[in-house]
Amino acid sequence: MLLSLPQPAHRRAPATIPRRAVLHAALLVAVAALSGCQSFNTTSAQIRVIDASPDAGVVDAYQNRSARASNLASGTVPSAIPLSPGVYNLAAVKAGTRQALVASTDTLAAGKQYTEIIGSGLANLQQTLFLDQSTPAPAGQIAVRVIDEATHSGAVDVYLVPIAPLSGKLTSTPPLVANLGFGSSSGYLNVPAGTYAIEVVPTGTALASSTVTLLSGAQINYASGAVRTIVLIDQETVGNQHAALIPAVQAIVADDADAQ
Repeated sequence: MLLSLPQPAHRRAPATIPRRAVLHAALLVAVAALSGCQSFNTTSAQIRVIDASPDAGVVDAYQNRSARASNLASGTVPSAIPLSPGVYNLAAVKAGTRQALVASTDTLAAGKQYTEIIGSGLANLQQTLFLDQSTPAPAGQIAVRVIDEATHSGAVDVYLVPIAPLSGKLTSTPPLVANLGFGSSSGYLNVPAGTYAIEVVPTGTALASSTVTLLSGAQINYASGAVRTIVLIDQETVGNQHAALIPAVQAIVADDADAQ
């Protein structure tokens, strides 16, 4: 569920943001599994940050005057942290400085968990808060949400391809999500538990063994009850002609909940 937020403030630099010790973040590349945040005190809120901007550089994340995560580069996320319910000023600042790049005022509710995404290019940096599903998917199912933060690939179709021995890509597999545009979320979708590879192609591209994809991910096993958020971000690779940049994407797979 995408929460309605006020327009972010760009490059506002609150003079009151102090330097202080902060949490360490783990770098994630290609398809990476992130720690979940489904077990927490229901009197608190949980929030995690994903830096999805391709050019904002390394940032620190703050709530009010307190630092929540430091040295976040594109594709990184710290562990979720608990906060008391209430209204917060959430900000991303240039790492090691007090220069605010983007900020918003948001309400965090008790017993809820959130994903804060810092996305888009530096010139139009955005900060969006998503409400996570914190309860497991039904037995025999998994719940998957896809959020598109890749700035150069255009609208995409996203597949979860079940790969059996020697079968390769299955042309009969329908897309999990079709025509997903930048900044959009699919919401949570239930599919059978199993082992899947994430495939991303430009919208309308037929998926076959010969298809050139924006992403062909490794196989991941999703156990019954698993709830996952897949965030698509930019991955630029240098082409052979004129050093042109060829659009490609990475997928970050974040754990939202698991069967108890």
